[in-house]
Amino acid sequence: MDRLLSRAPAVVLTGPRQVGKTTLALEFARERNAAYLDLEDPRDRTKLEDIHKYCDRNSHRLVILDEIHRVPGLFEPLRGIIDQRRREGRRAGHFLLLGSASIDLLRQTGETLAGRVAYCEMQPLNIREAAGLDVDDLWHRGGMPDSLLATNDADSFEWRFDFIRTYLERDIPALGPRIPGETLRRFWTMLAHDQGQPFNAALLARSLGISGRTVGRYLDLMVDLLLVRRLVSWRRNIGKRLVKAPRTYLRDSGICHALLGIESFDALLGHPVVGGSWEGFVIENILSGVPPHVSCAYYRTVGGAEIDLVLELGAGEVWAIEIKRSSVPKVSRGFHTACEDVRPDRKVVVHGGDESYPLRRGVEAVSLGGICGELGS
Repeated sequence: MDRLLSRAPAVVLTGPRQVGKTTLALEFARERNAAYLDLEDPRDRTKLEDIHKYCDRNSHRLVILDEIHRVPGLFEPLRGIIDQRRREGRRAGHFLLLGSASIDLLRQTGETLAGRVAYCEMQPLNIREAAGLDVDDLWHRGGMPDSLLATNDADSFEWRFDFIRTYLERDIPALGPRIPGETLRRFWTMLAHDQGQPFNAALLARSLGISGRTVGRYLDLMVDLLLVRRLVSWRRNIGKRLVKAPRTYLRDSGICHALLGIESFDALLGHPVVGGSWEGFVIENILSGVPPHVSCAYYRTVGGAEIDLVLELGAGEVWAIEIKRSSVPKVSRGFHTACEDVRPDRKVVVHGGDESYPLRRGVEAVSLGGICGELGS
């Protein structure tokens, strides 16, 4: 965060990790002697009736504005304040803008504060941030701090259930889309059941009794809110018929499990979604640490050749990643065939154990912690 504040006048912090976001903001306010305003609180909103006076009074402090999308009229005066300070030679570290409703916040800041803002997504805690905690707990409970650190599974599950209800009843309606909460919950739950499967808009539309175009809008909304990852198909002119539909993953495994009613780790191990859940968990941990320029996709031909995750790291370097839950992974024929098509620079199988070792035909078996450490270094 300090790095972002040192290079931009304003930093926008978005994402569904609301508790982590607020905790971070309050810590920053204490450590940096910053001014903190919660714009859901009418008393704090009143302090900004004359935002120019307020910012003048706090001109040498970082100002933290939480839930700023609740007061969209602030973006225009903030632009003027930032530009004035730039003319005075103060080029960075003026404002930290927070908002869980990222779709609205990013659109507003992108239009009004273009060239004046840096972005930081508050994703669920990953394996590096949760170092010292049990990986199985992180997978089962997800990366929302209060869920992960709950005293028992029942409290963790209840927190996630309340989180889902809050998004459906408050956060999404506040953005303006008129979507029935129960319909959106059913759609969210269907995506949880289909974790890691190609997105089938026609099938989902029939199940929900709506049009395929409407289903597409629902998916766009969930992606924009950073609740769902849409992993596109890797496409190159290699002369093969490819599966082109994107794959969808709920970005927090704990939310996925809560939607499916999975309350314990033992129940997870016996659930049909276990393989897709582990795959999504691994993908999120890997992608949470890669640089912004890295592109990601999956690869699958109609004939069944498949790579779970293709990373293009830049300068033409490509990694092919297979994901297995077993600590003694076996590489499928389909992965080898897909690698002959893609011709990656590195072939990796990420498994559920703690060790890394070579396999046949140039494939490496690597632990989740191992590959996250490499890509995050």
